[in-house]
Amino acid sequence: MVKTAVLTDSTAYIPKDLRDKWNIYMVPLNVIFGNESYQEEVDIETDEFYQKMREVEELPKTSQPSIGLVREKLEELSEDFDAVIAVHLSSGISGTLQGTVAAGETVENLDVYAYDSEISCMAQGFMALEAAELAEKNTPPEQIIARLDEVKASNKAYFMVDDLTNLHKGGRLNTAQAMLGSLLQVKPILHFVDGQIEPFEKIRTRKKALNRVRELFDEDASSGKQIEACVIHSQREDEAKQWKQDLESKYENVTCKISYFGPVIGTHLGEGAIGLTWYEK
Repeated sequence: MVKTAVLTDSTAYIPKDLRDKWNIYMVPLNVIFGNESYQEEVDIETDEFYQKMREVEELPKTSQPSIGLVREKLEELSEDFDAVIAVHLSSGISGTLQGTVAAGETVENLDVYAYDSEISCMAQGFMALEAAELAEKNTPPEQIIARLDEVKASNKAYFMVDDLTNLHKGGRLNTAQAMLGSLLQVKPILHFVDGQIEPFEKIRTRKKALNRVRELFDEDASSGKQIEACVIHSQREDEAKQWKQDLESKYENVTCKISYFGPVIGTHLGEGAIGLTWYEK
C-alpha cells in the first residue's frame, strides 16, 4: 500500500480550515514590495496585502517558491509518505510546477507526481481537495491523477476584473487587449485557455458581466448533475456571500464555497475582481 501526501501551492487559496481537515501541505509563492519579500499565506494576510496595494504606486512583483524551499518540504514528506501528488498553478503563468519537478529529482524515497492544474485559485484548489479525499482512501497515485484529469475536463472558471491595468503591467495581457478594455470601460470576462489568461467576452457593465457568468453557470447547473462551485473574490465578501446563497437556494444539486484572490493572483487582478469556478462532483 502506497501512502500518498497531497501538496499544493499558496495560489490555490484553499481556506486553512479545509487544508487542515484534509491534511493538504502547502508551499507559498512570494509577493515583493520594493525590497521586502513576503510569503503569501505565511508572512502576509490578504487584507494586509490589499491595504499595501492602495499605498504603493508601483505594482509588486511575484515569484515562485525557491527550489530549496520545495526540496525541504518534499524531504519532510518523505519521512512519512511514499509518494506526493503536487497540484500546482498553471505552468503557463508560473514556473512553480517546473520547480517541484526539479526539486523532486533530488529527493530520495519519494515518488513525486507534479500535476499541472492549467489554472489557479480554487479551481486548482478543487483538484487538491479531490486528491486529498482519494489519498485518505489509499487510492494509488496513478488513479488519483486519472481523477484529476476528469476534474480538469469538467472544470470551468470565469472571472471579471474591475480594471485591466494590473494584468497589462504584469505582462498577463497584451497591450491591445488592455487598451481596448480601458478605452471602452468594458468589464471583460476572463478565463484560462491552454494554461493562459485570455478574454472570454467583453461586456460593458459590471452588472451585465456578472449576469453573464451566472448564465454560463446556469447552463451546467440546470442539468441536475452534482456541481461543486466556489465564488472567488478580492475584497468583495458581501457580494460573494450573496452569490453563494443565491446559487445554493436555486439549485439543490449545487454546493458552493467562498474563496479569495490572495496576494500573488491579486497583484494581477486587482481589487474588486470576482469569479466563479465549478466542476462536476
